[in-house]
Amino acid sequence: MENFAIRFLISNLFVSIIIGILLSAKLIFKKNLSNRMQYNLWFVFLTILVVPFLPIRLVGFLQILSWIENLGSPTTFDNKIITQPTILLNAPDTTNWVNDFTLSVSRKAPSIVWLFLLGIWAVGIFITFILIIKSYLLLHQLKKSSLPLQNREVWKLYTQCLREMNVKKEIPIYSTAFLKSPIIVGLFKPSIYLPIHLISDYNITEMRYMLLHELQHYRYKDALANHLMNLAGVIYWFNPFVWYALKEMRNDREVACDTSVLEMISENEYEAYGNTLIDFAEKVSLLPFPFASGIGGNLKQMKQRILNIASYETPSFRKKLKGIASFSLIALLLISLTPVLSIYACTENHYQWETKNETITSTDLSSYYKGYDGSFVLYDLENNVWEIYNKDYATLRSAPNSTYKIFIALFGLETGIITREQSQMKWNQEIYPFETWNTDQDLNSAMKNSVNWYFQSINSQIGFQTVKKYIQEIGYGNQDINGDFSSYWMESSLKISPIEQVNLLKKLYRNDFGFSTENVQALKDAICLSSSTQGSIYGKTGTGQVNGQNINGWFIGYIELSGHTYFFSTNIQAESDATGSKAYEIALSILSDLQIWN
Repeated sequence: MENFAIRFLISNLFVSIIIGILLSAKLIFKKNLSNRMQYNLWFVFLTILVVPFLPIRLVGFLQILSWIENLGSPTTFDNKIITQPTILLNAPDTTNWVNDFTLSVSRKAPSIVWLFLLGIWAVGIFITFILIIKSYLLLHQLKKSSLPLQNREVWKLYTQCLREMNVKKEIPIYSTAFLKSPIIVGLFKPSIYLPIHLISDYNITEMRYMLLHELQHYRYKDALANHLMNLAGVIYWFNPFVWYALKEMRNDREVACDTSVLEMISENEYEAYGNTLIDFAEKVSLLPFPFASGIGGNLKQMKQRILNIASYETPSFRKKLKGIASFSLIALLLISLTPVLSIYACTENHYQWETKNETITSTDLSSYYKGYDGSFVLYDLENNVWEIYNKDYATLRSAPNSTYKIFIALFGLETGIITREQSQMKWNQEIYPFETWNTDQDLNSAMKNSVNWYFQSINSQIGFQTVKKYIQEIGYGNQDINGDFSSYWMESSLKISPIEQVNLLKKLYRNDFGFSTENVQALKDAICLSSSTQGSIYGKTGTGQVNGQNINGWFIGYIELSGHTYFFSTNIQAESDATGSKAYEIALSILSDLQIWN
């Protein structure tokens, strides 16, 4: 929720800038754009307003959003704050198993300020929605008090306008004493409402113009546009720039309708149509219904519309082409700015897996996951077949925790910080809660006992830029190492999905990364858990502990059998007791029942 609040506020800043760009572009290209095109540009804007809520993967400027978020976010990750170390038991009947040691990171509660702002936003949405409901109830009363049109002359004129507009749909028309200007309302069942005083003061010319105007609203589905504008107003009620943009959109809608009417009538009728608007400017007020379309408006809007009528000329073919080009240019410009608005794209919570050429079998393993959310992913290398439990979680990215140490070790080997022959590091004399950590380590012992300080030392010696380069080269998860550099993989910024874990293990096994063969083999030896005549199993556990609670458990690896290689990834998540050792138990139970590894 906190990240949502921060990113939504940042998105609104860019929404406001985009509004300024749109208004400036309309002013610059005003002579080229038709009134209808100027109005249609606002639909691009309405589409942009949806982008912050779409879980889409966007790139580029998102790094700036991520930086701003990290700058302003009170959420911190600190692996140095040990609240309650967890010592997880070795797997039974094994002598070289990877011990699942983990330290708790401290995560502060969301700031009350952001929760307060979210509360204000929610209350504002509620109040704005209530006002719209109130207008709907007023409209309901209007409908109840209205009568079907009785005036034969007006009805005859109305049917003539329907024919002129080539409208086949039956659109009821009513008379009412509670309006000052005509309106058309209804998304699926549109109806026109005429004020009684206009029927009493019947003027065939003015009435014809009014009816043509309302039918233009029907022709261009302005009722739908009204609902979209209202929805935008509800969600962005706090942004004055959005409200101004919506006001301009409504004004452009009426101008576009005026132009559509002008295209239907002869040039010598333009003055009469303009006089009709002037007459309305003296009599009518703003519409009480935000979802209705009408010929009326305030004095400023009427003045602009009258000036538009006075200067209207039938566009030439060349002007139409210039208008299309200008519209396309502005629309592309606005669309190109949408990546800066995505709220969820920075986190990239789900891996976008291309499954077109994959053979995937879904299997129900829920009985193994009682009390946990999570997934199990199995890949048969020889048959190129995936077996997946819970695909939603299989693509969900979470912190890799100690499973990432596989690749820290690989990067350390590649940079020469450690070698296959010489990987020992002296203990830094800091006292840790695990006795096995308080001694000198080599790669095998550090991997077996998941010794944080050993891998943190490798990481710091490699350096941020080199680690970032390697992460990007192998495509590790969301590739975000912007958290604390000593712990970005421990319930912090770096995240990866179970499917990505398997893909990386598969590439590591085949050395698709092009690393030194000797280094890859040294790493394989370090993560070998058991080897016998049956085959060999390689893997690493990982546990994410936050505020003393184990919330994220991993067990990933691969199995070599005679003629077969299987890669697997097990992830479990819960509010507590989700550990790497539990993920190991689940994985081995599944592999045993599948008769892959006993």
